[in-house]
Amino acid sequence: MTGFDQRAMILAEARSWIQTPYLHQASNKGIGCDCLGLVRGVWRALHGAEPEALPPYSPDWAERHGAEILLLTARRWLREVPTNQARPGDVLLFRPQANAPAKHCAILGRPDTIIHAYWGKAVAETSLSKWWLRRLVAVFQFPSQVN
Repeated sequence: MTGFDQRAMILAEARSWIQTPYLHQASNKGIGCDCLGLVRGVWRALHGAEPEALPPYSPDWAERHGAEILLLTARRWLREVPTNQARPGDVLLFRPQANAPAKHCAILGRPDTIIHAYWGKAVAETSLSKWWLRRLVAVFQFPSQVN
């Protein structure tokens, strides 16, 4: 499979989750998911079982613990690339609050859109606005993804 084919698969799978309601800690297409649940669902479509069990987490986990759990976990299982080299199909991590750990993730849909779930909303493809770009922390590719 070429890199183009895999990116197309990632995007098709991510877009198939659009309109899935937001549900904290969930990862069930059409039923409910959070931002991480969307990425987990795409992982399962590409690779099968998830690489590690996900511990329970509260909506304020990042603020309470201050640890870069999401970023460190992404570095274990995904391939980091420079933020200026992000391409559709890549996973983006964001730091919504300054001086807090990264706690939001999305999949780059087009150069100017992200596919993501966030509190109170269904999965959607929205603008990768300046607000999000200022909060971008890291960009990752799925492990078998090639350029």
